[in-house]
Amino acid sequence: MARPITSVELTPAEQDELERRVKAPTASKRDSLRAAIVLRRAQGVKQVQVAQDLGISVACVNKWSQRFERDGIEGLVDAKGRGRPASLPTDKVEQVITQATKPLAPRKRWSVRTMAKAVGMSPDSVHRIWQANDIKPHLINTFKVSTDPRFEEKFWDVIGLYLNPPERALVLCCDEKTQCQALERTQLGLPLGVGEIRTKTHDYKRHGTITLFAALNYLDGKLIARTEARHTHVEWLRFLKQVDRETPKDLELHLIVDNYATHKQDSVRQWLSRHPRFHIHFTPTSASWMNLVERFFGELTQDVVRDGSFASVRALVSDIETYLTQRNLDPKPYRWKANGEEILRKIQRAKEALAAVTTAPH
Repeated sequence: MARPITSVELTPAEQDELERRVKAPTASKRDSLRAAIVLRRAQGVKQVQVAQDLGISVACVNKWSQRFERDGIEGLVDAKGRGRPASLPTDKVEQVITQATKPLAPRKRWSVRTMAKAVGMSPDSVHRIWQANDIKPHLINTFKVSTDPRFEEKFWDVIGLYLNPPERALVLCCDEKTQCQALERTQLGLPLGVGEIRTKTHDYKRHGTITLFAALNYLDGKLIARTEARHTHVEWLRFLKQVDRETPKDLELHLIVDNYATHKQDSVRQWLSRHPRFHIHFTPTSASWMNLVERFFGELTQDVVRDGSFASVRALVSDIETYLTQRNLDPKPYRWKANGEEILRKIQRAKEALAAVTTAPH
């Protein structure tokens, strides 16, 4: 009688981590292989079959199966002191790490080659050191810390609408996307194909710009929108009147908007005072990331505007309107899930870091 096949037991967290290691393009081949071994053993596959499928020895399968059963995920990591000892001088490695943020003037960042030349080692060695220490001089993220004195008050006001929307009311994330350019490429681009990258010419003709006003319904993801040639308070007021017409009259309207002067113009304030069902909630200054309609604007830019070629402004408007119609037929609501307290802690850390940079000697 054949012995029963024993399988490795996995927790949901272990399952997720092992699958991530198998699929992640940044995972080493060694880590991916060990994760694949454990996953197959957890499915009850025989060691011999796993070895054949992965092109390795049965001893290798047995080793990492036992290591995992004994030590879990940590058992798939090589013990310290194993392998060839480091051949790079410690002081050189420290220099690569500490000098990564201090390029020689007038350079604003190091490349692996310039750093390698400066410290006297190979570019591959610099790359491995940076990768091991999660140093990425080639990447830059944009940011701006709000200086709004009422930041926290406005912050919690907007988040409160997302997390606890009022009853018998609509929460509308409103803004205008300005300078949507109708650019016409001077030549047709080559299409996307297997092994071929889609192309577009670097030069173009400008046919003008339009502004898209949009109100994103937080609850169902539908949009009320209109395009205009300009974006003054006149156009904003026309848009508010459209919102008034296209929403049920028995519902209160809570509009999340930024601090653009157009939204605070006297004629706008007077119209709002005559329509008390409109409640305006301003995001903190320099905090447009709190307005979820910006997510939609990003998708519109990527899907329609940025890579398009438009022979006229009318052609651009037509494509935008078609995109809006299709989206409203199958709306995609966005949900605020970020923890407010953690965001405030992150902002405080950013302020402290900026203060340290400001006071540091140059």
